[in-house]
Amino acid sequence: MVAGPRLSLPVAVIMGRHMVGRDGWRVASWRAVGVVAGDKLPGREARALPVTQGEEEQFLWGGLRLDLYRDASESYWTNLMGQQPSLFILCTENEDGMLEPTSVTADMHEAGSGVEGDDKVFAAPIPPEVYHHLERFVVEHHKPQEKRKRKRTDWSGDTGK
Repeated sequence: MVAGPRLSLPVAVIMGRHMVGRDGWRVASWRAVGVVAGDKLPGREARALPVTQGEEEQFLWGGLRLDLYRDASESYWTNLMGQQPSLFILCTENEDGMLEPTSVTADMHEAGSGVEGDDKVFAAPIPPEVYHHLERFVVEHHKPQEKRKRKRTDWSGDTGK
């Protein structure tokens, strides 16, 4: 049983949608534009943003939280030490083809579980205000495992006589 989060930050997700089509069919192609943090973010329903880049529409979903847990600190540390530290946005697609972000995590293992399930997972750069909290959380809670050499079993039967 996982204990409650040790730190919970309010976040919102910005996703871009580009319609791709040929010969009479069209399908949405999504990408993560970014994650923003703060207390004054809109609710969970998608809100179209007035920003368009070419044919891409952008949508903002608020009401999400980035929850950090002590037992996932190893995954957070690995994420921060990687080439592109990221937040992972787990989404489902409704019947209309509209994406719905369900959660945001910094845990690479949780993101991997989402990929193995039916979630669509997108990576976005960690915003500076979240990076600061995540880094401090890792420093406070991550305890690196001491590397130990295992003792080999002597299978030769030689007792050393």
